[in-house]
Amino acid sequence: MLNLKDNTMSIIRYNANDFVPTSFSSMIDRFFNDSMTRSGGSLFVPKVDIIENENSYELQLAVPGLNKEDFNIEVKDNFLTVSGERKFSEEKKDRNYHSIETQFGAFSRSFSLPENVNTSKINAKYNNGILELVIPKDEKKELKTTIKVN
Repeated sequence: MLNLKDNTMSIIRYNANDFVPTSFSSMIDRFFNDSMTRSGGSLFVPKVDIIENENSYELQLAVPGLNKEDFNIEVKDNFLTVSGERKFSEEKKDRNYHSIETQFGAFSRSFSLPENVNTSKINAKYNNGILELVIPKDEKKELKTTIKVN
């Protein structure tokens, strides 16, 4: 959005969805993300895509600006937890920052795993800001059982 008042031009960030969340879940995410960053908190919640295919589940976390050593991935009591920290590099004195929207700080996301996965074969890779976890399904474990009535 451009503001042409007094023959000067200023750039103002515009987002059509600023006040209208698309779902209750996004409203909750926005509340925690915005309130933590505005209050000077050091917590953010990376966005996650969850995909299921015939042989596995895939989690894709958007966490740009980290190194693969910055992640801690654990499986405990059928919960997969991914955590880490993205540190803010010091502001340079010669730059005039108008806005910093990139999220920094510690993060932790936990996911309940279904019974039919093989946690010993989870594979993780980090490429172009996306942490991808592949959780293979265990064909021997069945989630569905049919019971015959006698």
